[in-house]
Amino acid sequence: MSAGVKSWGLAMAAVAISRTDLSAAELRVSAAHMKDARPARRALAIAAVLEGASREDAARSMGMDRQTLRDWVRRYNDNGLDGLYDLQAPGREPALTEAQEQELIRWVEAGSELERDGVVRWRRVDLRDRILREFGIGMHERTVGKLLEKHDYCRLTVRPQHPKSDPVAQQAFKADFTDLVRTTIPPEAAGKPIEIWWQDEARVGQQGTLTRIWAKRGSRPRALPDQRRNSAYLFGAICPERDTGCAIIMPKANTDAMN
Repeated sequence: MSAGVKSWGLAMAAVAISRTDLSAAELRVSAAHMKDARPARRALAIAAVLEGASREDAARSMGMDRQTLRDWVRRYNDNGLDGLYDLQAPGREPALTEAQEQELIRWVEAGSELERDGVVRWRRVDLRDRILREFGIGMHERTVGKLLEKHDYCRLTVRPQHPKSDPVAQQAFKADFTDLVRTTIPPEAAGKPIEIWWQDEARVGQQGTLTRIWAKRGSRPRALPDQRRNSAYLFGAICPERDTGCAIIMPKANTDAMN
């Protein structure tokens, strides 16, 4: 026999199952709980060999040849059940480094500046353009969206903010609220129980708008919008400490109604 035939015969020699931490029965139980059928079949083939089946019969019963079973036995010996799963391809290298991704998140958190960025809010195309300016990396806007989703960001409807609002002053008011209340309590109320009620008002009602009409498919008919309104105003107040509240419905919201 030549050296080449000897080498091939050694390569085809069966690899002994050296792991003893799982019995054949335990391998079958583990295979039953695997969500992926491919590693489950490999575990069942190894279990069959441990139960005394020939390598050829065990491999054929699970839809593989002896050489394939030999390779999976080797991986099972090295890594246990984890070795029976297919290795994931590494995929493409990320477009941005970890540091660049964190810088992108800081841009999103800080918001855009009209003078610097030319926009009042970030869109994917705006972030794409800034990435190109700052990092010299060209990306598709969809890739920018996937990066934001990776860091748990999504598009949300914003809350309105008054242009003259001062977050620092608001926090200072909250921090000093107890002292501010004490200074406003009149002397005759000293030592008496005091309730703090929070009040707000809101308009409720109906505002006319454009409606749907029957028309020929493909046409775009014009119509005047309904400008009629029918509204009432709700004045409400709550006392958090007593877990109670009250409200009154008024036809208008003005100084007289507030008083």
